[in-house]
Amino acid sequence: FNLYVDDSGTRHPDFSPPTSRAGDWFALGGYLIKEEDEPAARQAYADFCSKWDITYPLHSIRIRHRSGHFKWLASLSQAKLREFYHDLTLFIVEQPIMAHGCVIDRPGYHTRYYEKYGRQRWHLCKTAFSILAERSAKFALAHDRRVRIFVEESDKTADRRIRDYFNDMRDAGMPFNKGNSGKYGPLTSDELRFRLVELRFKRKSSPMLQLADLVLYPLSRAAYDTLYPPMRQLIEKHRTIDQHLDEEQIAHMGAKYYCFD
Repeated sequence: FNLYVDDSGTRHPDFSPPTSRAGDWFALGGYLIKEEDEPAARQAYADFCSKWDITYPLHSIRIRHRSGHFKWLASLSQAKLREFYHDLTLFIVEQPIMAHGCVIDRPGYHTRYYEKYGRQRWHLCKTAFSILAERSAKFALAHDRRVRIFVEESDKTADRRIRDYFNDMRDAGMPFNKGNSGKYGPLTSDELRFRLVELRFKRKSSPMLQLADLVLYPLSRAAYDTLYPPMRQLIEKHRTIDQHLDEEQIAHMGAKYYCFD
């Protein structure tokens, strides 16, 4: 499997204001895809961009707000705009992907951990990446596969942190309290080292990471609005990781919504 990972929201527990009026979250995620299915997804991306004469990255927030390179959407007739969004939706939901991620409610995280840990709390990316990577490794184990992780480049500090989390998991196992996390059956460091083959960083120009950006927002928004149409469309097409799991597997392999108490 290839796991494509983007981020959404701010990774500090409480310093920064929310980045969306829909909710206050930090998320890492995107989707898993079988390596052999990726060429077809890349061709679908090329076909969509060719039809609409798009030569720049598909960017979820700019498409939603019709800004930046996508300001031209505001000048389309209603019929043409509906056609664009219809084509975009089909491009996303017809790919053989499994939307996956870890979404953390920042106010919930602050309430749960501030009194105990204060400013020593982790950056949210450590929790989110560790959970997402390990759950993807478990899914790969269940299918006799391994995982390559592709993360969108950020600033040097954030990228270094992600690389450290990856290496630490493979060297020492999961970073969480063993008493609290034991019920999830965490993989050992040896298992993680074998299943998580490598970590690579890619630029926004990567078509597959642009797809991750388009998938992660609905995955995150759904934590606050279970009827959010783009998420419902993914579910209708069987494009979420949870739909590929038995009910008892979801708790330790499915998409994680954390601190939504």
